[in-house]
Amino acid sequence: MKPTVALSSCWCSHRHQDGYAMVREMADLGFGWIELSHGIRITLVPGILKAVEEGIIRISSCHNFCPLPTGVMHAAPNLYVPSTTDPRERDQWLRHSKRTIDFAQQVKARKVVLHLGAVDFFWFNPARKLEALLEARDGRDLAQDPGYQKRLAKSLVRLKERMPPYWENTQQGLRELLPYAAQKGVRLGFENRERFDELPLDADHPALIAAMARPLDCGYWHDTGHAEIKQDMGLLNHREHLEKNAPNAIGFHLHDVSADGRDHQPIGSGKIDFEMVSRFWRPEHTLVIELSPRLTTEEVLASKQRVEELVKARFGA
Repeated sequence: MKPTVALSSCWCSHRHQDGYAMVREMADLGFGWIELSHGIRITLVPGILKAVEEGIIRISSCHNFCPLPTGVMHAAPNLYVPSTTDPRERDQWLRHSKRTIDFAQQVKARKVVLHLGAVDFFWFNPARKLEALLEARDGRDLAQDPGYQKRLAKSLVRLKERMPPYWENTQQGLRELLPYAAQKGVRLGFENRERFDELPLDADHPALIAAMARPLDCGYWHDTGHAEIKQDMGLLNHREHLEKNAPNAIGFHLHDVSADGRDHQPIGSGKIDFEMVSRFWRPEHTLVIELSPRLTTEEVLASKQRVEELVKARFGA
């Protein structure tokens, strides 16, 4: 048994008006599985259902929100967030998350990936000064920069002071959503994020899954690009982060990060050590290649080949 290798529809959904044609394009590249990402407009759904019914493709996972709410025409994974202090928005997050779970069940996907919100600062978000320092670093290793480290420590203090109500809202939303997902036979994957103020904080993933007390119904979803960006920010060590979260991992978003910090790049083209990442893969995992829509078909195929080589090296032919 080997992990499932899939291609995310984020690469091509924006340029299709017909879901059947979108699925056909990905299947013709040799993918037997795809992830339906958070850019699936409601108009693409009939064609997707037809392609699934005909057996052209299998759906490994869906990414909240999928399909997008009626009238939303662009990728919008954070259209509603569970962390917000606005109860109306939390209700909308729960409603549309359940809708994604319903759709996942309809297309026979067993996993749904979720973003879990952020800490809202209104004014003077400490992330802005960190971002400014990152942009001005000129290739310097910020781990060796006392000024940056001092600013990072102060920013983390402010983030953790303001976090509790937002984090509690997120956890309460998940407590309401998890039983629904379990009833539908869908497992929820909690994705690590790239922004400083997004939830969960990187150290909190294991505690979150333990707090949910439903290990068969949820798990950790590792995004390689996001982890590498956080490593560049001095917030984690990519390998150590994987070691801590591997016991709870259920899937991966695979994409590279260029030398200048752009993610969703072809696998093997940037600075991520994918051989290291592959050591944490297990047969039951879902490996989703998640690439920028700017990339060419050739770059998609090269990424597919690299992942398949790593799977073969790890699990055999």
